[in-house]
Order: sequence, then C-alpha cells, then structure tokens
Amino acid sequence: MKTWLLGAALLAAANPVLAEGSATPVQFIDTFAKLFGEHKGERKGHAKGFCVSGSFTGNHKMQPYSNSALFSGESYPLTGRFSMAGGNPKAAENSRSPRGFAAQIKLANGEIQHFALLSTPIFGAKDPDSFLGLLQASIPDAKTGKPDLAKIAAYRKAHPDTLAQAEYLAKTAPPASYANTPYFGLHSFYLSNAEGKQQAVRWQLQPLDGVKGLTDSEIAAAPKDFLEQRLLAQLAKGPVKFKLQLQLAAAGDNLLDPSKAWPAERTVLDGGELEITAAGGDTCKNINFDPNVLASGISASKDPILQMRSGAYAVSFGKRLSGQ
Repeated sequence: MKTWLLGAALLAAANPVLAEGSATPVQFIDTFAKLFGEHKGERKGHAKGFCVSGSFTGNHKMQPYSNSALFSGESYPLTGRFSMAGGNPKAAENSRSPRGFAAQIKLANGEIQHFALLSTPIFGAKDPDSFLGLLQASIPDAKTGKPDLAKIAAYRKAHPDTLAQAEYLAKTAPPASYANTPYFGLHSFYLSNAEGKQQAVRWQLQPLDGVKGLTDSEIAAAPKDFLEQRLLAQLAKGPVKFKLQLQLAAAGDNLLDPSKAWPAERTVLDGGELEITAAGGDTCKNINFDPNVLASGISASKDPILQMRSGAYAVSFGKRLSGQ
C-alpha cells in the first residue's frame, strides 16, 4: 500500500470523529488539487512558504493551569514555517488570503509541542462537512477556468458559518510582513495542572513589533514576492518576537466551533515568548505540523475541524514524501 494511503487508513480507523458519510481527509486533499492544481512534492495546503528557526520560552507562572514542561520557564529550540494559505506555490503575496505560521518546539524531556496558526481569529466553517462544501463550491469551472462567484455566494448564504472569516479578510488589510500580524490557534485546547484540573483555552501569537498591514495601493498592485525578503531584512536588525497569549474559556463558550470567536473580554494569560532568529533553508521540509501533537499537560478538544486536520495533514505529508 502506498505510504499516504496507509497513513490515511490508519488515521481514519483510529479517529471516531470521521463517521461514515462525513467529509474525509482524502476528500479534502483531492479537492485542494482541483482548486489549485497538482504540484508534486509540495504541501497540499499552505504550499508557498519558507522555514524559520528560533526558540520559545514559556512563562512559569502558567504552572497553576498546566504542568507542561512547555511552561517551565526554560528556553527550547523551535523550527517553524511561515506560509500563504491554499495549495498554490506561487500565490500572490498581496492577496486577501490568510497567512499561516506553524512551529515545532522540542522540549528537554523529549516531548514535542506543535502550533499551527492562522492570521484570522476565526476559521472558514463550523465543521468538516461545511468546509468541504465551501471548497467544492469554489472549484474553478472547467470551461472558464474561474470559480463561479454566484455559486460560492449561494453556498455561503445557505451556510452562514462560512461568512465570518470571509468578512474579516475583506475588511482587514493583508499583513505587511509575517512579523507584523497576529496568529490564532482557532481551536480549543485543554490545559491540565498537577492536580488534574482542566481549563479550556485558545491560543494566539501577538507580534511585539506591532500589527502592520499593506496599503490599498500595495493590495491593488501587481502580484509580487516580498514576504520572505521583508522578514530577512527585519531579522538583520534583530530577532522577531511574538507573545504567546492564552484566552481562557468561560461557561457557555463554544469549544467545538472554530468559526465563532469567544468574547473579547475573556481573561487572557501570558504564556511566554516566541523568538525567530533565522529564516531560510530546509529545516522544516520534512516536518508535518499536525496541531494535535501536544506536550503533556496540554490536550486537544473534540472540535471536529481540529480532529480532521490530523488526517488531512497525514495524507498531504505522505503524498509529499512519495513525490506526489
């Protein structure tokens, strides 16, 4: 059996969320190919991007919420990747699409913590079926080679959970740099302390250099590549830093729908500082940034989109390793 098929079969069998008749990881990867074309050896999602390295230092004051070594106060090495959303390895960098940041942190006790974040505070749909339907509605017409905008609008009207992210992107300027945008974990996770008490959280990274967007003229200009070069210029002046923040859930907050933001007045804790010191190279090439890879003291919620991501990432990773 091919590597990617074996990986998908094992994950589907192990994941009870993927009930018969619901959207599957293979369907998502097949749909990405119809949306963006076949690009052999590339990531099927967030195809355009580059590697970075640095460190993460957790805030030891988080220990009452989580006994994870991530929050020991020690500094740990980080390998990450900044990227454009979608499966186009030549995506326009001034487009109104999400940006991504993924990181793998290696703890001293041998554990690994992954973060997979997006530059929008909400996801594009409430569950896998709704998201897959939106992607399928967006597949370019075979005759024109362009998406049917009326079809997409009709789908969004019938599925209002797909509207919030699109509205956010329409009114928010695309980042001027990967170093000057916030990144959001989107999903709910649980922190567990030494006594076993759990607290639901959503995490985000806030840039210490501030949020800066492209101007209207830059957005309207011809597509060009500038994000990696701009980050390198910033790194030449010193490390690029982000603050990890953890938003605490309160009673009644929806833990399973990433298309809905929690109220802004929720308590936010300082989880530590992430520092990027270098960019380029292929250090992240063979990392599968599955957001369900978590250190002890941190666990995933049953958010169906979050659960689906493991399977979709595995299928994409297997295809990439086998040159597909």
